[in-house]
Amino acid sequence: MKTTGPSAQGSVGLYGGTFNPVHLGHLRAAEEVAEQLGLERMIFVPSARPPHKNAADGDPIAPAADRLAWVEAAVRGNPRFSVDPIEVEREGPSYLVDTLRAFGKRLAPARPVFTLGCDAFREMDTWREPKTLFTQANFAVTTRPPLRRGSLSEWLPEGLGGAFEIADDGLSACHRDAGTWIQLVEITALDVSASQIRARIREGRSVRYLLPEAIHDRVVSSGIYSVRTPE
Repeated sequence: MKTTGPSAQGSVGLYGGTFNPVHLGHLRAAEEVAEQLGLERMIFVPSARPPHKNAADGDPIAPAADRLAWVEAAVRGNPRFSVDPIEVEREGPSYLVDTLRAFGKRLAPARPVFTLGCDAFREMDTWREPKTLFTQANFAVTTRPPLRRGSLSEWLPEGLGGAFEIADDGLSACHRDAGTWIQLVEITALDVSASQIRARIREGRSVRYLLPEAIHDRVVSSGIYSVRTPE
């Protein structure tokens, strides 16, 4: 097996998520993945109705239109970044498999490189059509503080490992049938999270320099995260 990672030079990256709200950790992760893999561009895809998240615990999810607008403002000025509203405009829950099929048609015969954190990656066997997901795109899996880069054998979702041949160095894997690949990407350890930001806003504490300056005032003044909603 090879020990060097797959080539993504010139490919299109997709960065999906709730972005509730988008923060500097998201932007830095996207920048480093694009740089390390040589992506031509990175498209942020905010989720409208994330199937695995809800506000049942009283921690609100901002309206999709607000989250989309915040991401658009946050990435403005970076020529490699853009935003696609495909999931916000599509009715029903935001299933990744539907999004990847749509982008697959747009980009054919090339495949996009989907970026996500290792915590979400490990749960992908619970997502809709998990086996299909790995045939529709390549995946860049970022490590996240305080976790460090390990072997993909430790991160592969349960039940899906048999579909991949893992490289000797454990940092990449190739799908045995589809030819798609997974690459671990170690990024700068910025310990910033959306849940932390929401909690700080709710407590009346500063979130400046955690949020992009372009959206700081809009997020805070929206009042969306200021009060815990009834359970």
